[in-house]
Amino acid sequence: MSRLKFIIARILKMNYRQMFKVARHISKKTHRSFIKIFIDIIRCGLKYQAGYYDYMEFEFYELNDEQRATYLTRGKNNAIIKRYNDKDKMELFDDKVRFNKIFESYLNRDCLSTDEASFEEFEAFVKKHPTFIAKPADGLGGDGVEKYDPEDYTDAHSLLETLKNKKQNLLEEFVIQHPDLNELYPGSLNTIRMFTFFKDGEGHFLQAILKFGNGGEVDNFSSGGMYTFANDDGIVTVPAIDKEDKVYYKHPMTGKEIVGFKIPMFKEAVELVEKAATVIPEMGYVGWDVGIGVNGPVIIEGNCYPGVFQKRASLSDDKTGVIPKYRQYMDI
Repeated sequence: MSRLKFIIARILKMNYRQMFKVARHISKKTHRSFIKIFIDIIRCGLKYQAGYYDYMEFEFYELNDEQRATYLTRGKNNAIIKRYNDKDKMELFDDKVRFNKIFESYLNRDCLSTDEASFEEFEAFVKKHPTFIAKPADGLGGDGVEKYDPEDYTDAHSLLETLKNKKQNLLEEFVIQHPDLNELYPGSLNTIRMFTFFKDGEGHFLQAILKFGNGGEVDNFSSGGMYTFANDDGIVTVPAIDKEDKVYYKHPMTGKEIVGFKIPMFKEAVELVEKAATVIPEMGYVGWDVGIGVNGPVIIEGNCYPGVFQKRASLSDDKTGVIPKYRQYMDI
């Protein structure tokens, strides 16, 4: 019954204009019948809970039914979250100030809430960390995240006023990035989205996505960044893609080879998120954003809606999604 309700809700909320646009784009790209593509999109929505964006992003038009069944779609992902993540605990992840308090021992960097700290505490933080990151406690997708350097302000009073006006009420120590990741792209903190699942009292690592910037100061996909996939040893196995659907074998700004890049301190990062996954057992499925500093991995934030990431068909040798691996730990 719940699946039927989901399908009905999707049908009612469907952006049909965008769906037609996607079908036309794929038809033009593959030189296949628009009608056949459109019907196949609807079929995949009913059979695999795959939206038209899933169909395009994961190139379902290049997969057979057996291969399609291995791909995690947004519908299936929502079902995982609903089943394994306690709705009442999600606010602990959404509120970054509360999150930082709960996971303080896993952050491996100093943080300060301007809403809770005294002026003296704020002044001490800025003196200790004259270069820092400021963000809204409830921000999403890198919105409102800004790096401050000493030349950006003259005194603590005017700086605090600026932060309040911008609603940047969470300050974090600036992470000095590991030199290997700087070689890939030095303009942003290049993070790893690391997925974990809590089961039988332990956190289990599922997969890792390496995100990095491309001209901007953040690595978010929605803000111009790109991402790729790393295997269980932290080695990148496929080229990166960006929001414009461009494929990159080398970083366009640094020339660094992407395929074959080895994420430094990857084993330590896996151990860190597996431990963090045990802190709130009611949140079974989490996507952690992890930076690699010169002294080791640091947790930036946790996501109770981790997103759906898989290798697209044209970049995958076996054309297999993440469901087979996920089924080792959860019921899908």
